[in-house]
Amino acid sequence: AFQSNIGTQFTRLRHACTRRMTIKFILLVNKQGQTRLAQYFTESIPSAEKRQLESEIVRKSLSRGSDYAKGKHSYCAFLRHNKYKICYRRYASLFFIVGVDDDENELSMMDFIHCFVETLDWHFGNVCELDIMFHLDSVYMILDEMVCNGQIVETNKRIVLGEASKFETK
Repeated sequence: AFQSNIGTQFTRLRHACTRRMTIKFILLVNKQGQTRLAQYFTESIPSAEKRQLESEIVRKSLSRGSDYAKGKHSYCAFLRHNKYKICYRRYASLFFIVGVDDDENELSMMDFIHCFVETLDWHFGNVCELDIMFHLDSVYMILDEMVCNGQIVETNKRIVLGEASKFETK
């Protein structure tokens, strides 16, 4: 029985290590609900549905954030929308929203959001909405270094910024 238990645990561990995280989309939205960045990693969503999905998710995230600010309920940064699990976090005036498969780990997505914001902070000094708006190409480059096809491929800030800086124009 002991040997069987170890085999089962090893199989679970191996499955967990080989399983890839699948991010479906990443949105950066300001407090007024204006999308500043939208990156989709799936082609199965038509453009019209993307706009509708964005508006519904942004509306839900913003309303929950404002309810928390008013003290109406405790803060929860996770919600479900259709077949997606939504993880979001507010930094200053921007909401960073990540949509993932229903079986993804929410805390790992929150960690990714924090890593993405820290990387942007390293790049811009103290990132703000204007940095995103005026240097959108740099933000997309940094995001592309961190995520490929919905898979998180790099979280080391120095490596990400080193690779992204190779493509920046002086």
